[in-house]
Amino acid sequence: MPDGVALLDALPMPVVLVGAGHRIRYVNSAAEPFFGVSSPHLVQMCLTDLLAGDHPVFLLVEQVLRDGVTIAEHELMLEGPRLRRTGITVQGTLVTEEPGAVLLTFHDSSAARTLDRQLTFRSAARSVSGMAAILAHEVKNPLSGIRGAAQLLESSVAENDRELAVLIRDEADRIRDLVERMEMFSDKPIERRPVNIHRVLERVRLLAQQGFAADIRIVEEYDPSLPPVWGNRDQLVQVLLNLVKNAAEAIASDGQGGTITLGTSYRHGVRLAVPGMEQRVELPLVVSVRDSGPGIPDSIRPHLFEPFLTTKASGSGLGLALAGKIIGDHGGVIEIDSQPGRTEVLLHLPVVAEGKDPT
Repeated sequence: MPDGVALLDALPMPVVLVGAGHRIRYVNSAAEPFFGVSSPHLVQMCLTDLLAGDHPVFLLVEQVLRDGVTIAEHELMLEGPRLRRTGITVQGTLVTEEPGAVLLTFHDSSAARTLDRQLTFRSAARSVSGMAAILAHEVKNPLSGIRGAAQLLESSVAENDRELAVLIRDEADRIRDLVERMEMFSDKPIERRPVNIHRVLERVRLLAQQGFAADIRIVEEYDPSLPPVWGNRDQLVQVLLNLVKNAAEAIASDGQGGTITLGTSYRHGVRLAVPGMEQRVELPLVVSVRDSGPGIPDSIRPHLFEPFLTTKASGSGLGLALAGKIIGDHGGVIEIDSQPGRTEVLLHLPVVAEGKDPT
């Protein structure tokens, strides 16, 4: 074990000392949650127990030992039997006091990227809120007149023309529904109270299985010990129902059948400043919606939460933008991880502290 162990143990990023045969000789405290394995078990393992033998990290270790220099690899995916992490920077340094040993540090920049995306989502939502206010005033009022006139015509015109009157009425209703959806982007404060997230998910599951996901298997992987979410039940139902619908449509488009997995877990997440609150809020409760569909095309991944972006013939492109806005209003974070055969949406939400009112 190297000198300065206390200092390494205080570092917030995972540190692993690898010796001969890629045997793990030391890990600091941050390595435990990163790899999902306790320190006593990690020091009995080899790096090959965590990563595939052809992973770039092993080449990095060899280069550090051969050249005696510090080397870093960026945007690596760490995938093995026990973990799956993306966007990781690994830095290897030769330890002169420990012959044949390399000190590896793992830097996870996903939290920073998540915060950047969250700011983008909120900016996109604000850009729509002004338009929604204009549409509500300038479009909904004339639409009411058009719809009323269409109803009068429907009862008075000849049978051959009645179909046209019905068409006018239905199209007016469709435009009104779109405007009302956009009105949800307004900056009105939301009412929040303790919400049992599992009851929300059960409601979403029942609605999905009675409708658009009737032929799709839905699996539940819940942590029953979770505290309540500090949120708005109806809005959380709306967000999760939309995410499950997206998952069902992705599976249906693949034509291969598939599974939707709803999950909850408790993790120490990022801390965000929430409007109206003096202190930053930790987001430890994670809700996940995972599907086995074909994945999201690379071309649209950077633009997923932009308003009016859609790949559906009949879609408005407001679903994910609205989801981002609602979760942002809750002081939470939404992120998406997608690859062929697997897409997962993660909602990081604040919880109600026991015996305390979050406000």
